Amino acid sequence: MRRPGEVTEAPVPGPPPEVPAAGPVEAGAPSAPAVRCPGCGTANAADRTLCVRCARPLAPGPPPEAPPSWWRRLLRRRSRPAPLAGTLPRRAWRRPRVVLPLVLVLVACGIWFGLPYAGRLLGLAREETSPPESLPPSAVRASGALKDHPATAAFDGFTNRYWAVAAPGATLEAEFEAPGVRVTKLVVFAGTSAKKDEFLTQARPARIVVEVVRADGDTSTRRITLKDQPGQQTFDLRGSGVTRIRVTPETAYGAGRGRHLAVAEVEFFGHRG
Repeated sequence: MRRPGEVTEAPVPGPPPEVPAAGPVEAGAPSAPAVRCPGCGTANAADRTLCVRCARPLAPGPPPEAPPSWWRRLLRRRSRPAPLAGTLPRRAWRRPRVVLPLVLVLVACGIWFGLPYAGRLLGLAREETSPPESLPPSAVRASGALKDHPATAAFDGFTNRYWAVAAPGATLEAEFEAPGVRVTKLVVFAGTSAKKDEFLTQARPARIVVEVVRADGDTSTRRITLKDQPGQQTFDLRGSGVTRIRVTPETAYGAGRGRHLAVAEVEFFGHRG
């Protein structure tokens, strides 16, 4: 029992309220639009992800991101894996951000200070990579020579004619035009000929002194020991800006009464300029 006007939350007895029934679906209701395949153009249902005809993805998603440039990858910090349980994490090494600029500054300084020596370095590179060429002298002379065996016979390119002196001690000199040449090799044919049966007919130089004179007046001296055998003997002889080379036989093989010292040929190889 409740009094008139009294408000209560208890349900009031009586029949339950009527719930309106759902109405029928209209036949003309709009459906979800079809999805066209970007490859073959076939219409597909909106809930499909692959084409029913060619199986091409209907929504491939956004294109992959372009990889970062090399300098961004160099400066990017790499993520380290999490440490395992029960282990102490390593202290992360922080890469200094001034390394790359410092390297670039050092390279720039090296190029700037190396420019004055670039020509010399290129010359040395050419000397090592290109084959040496013959360097015939512009003038030759000797401190002494026997009749019919002048100094020019040692530089004429023939080994059957030779320069001859009575005894060791005479000098054979070759000159080159300024600014000089870069010498790398010395070739000597000792004796009267490169033929074995004619080689022993006269004395042969055993040790020679080679003086290399540069355009600035600087002189370097080298002693070379020859073998007592016919044919070509090649020696390393280095010098740049060379304007004069002097060859002096010091000792001889087969010296004796009535025998003179003979040099069939002297040749120089290197580069001009």
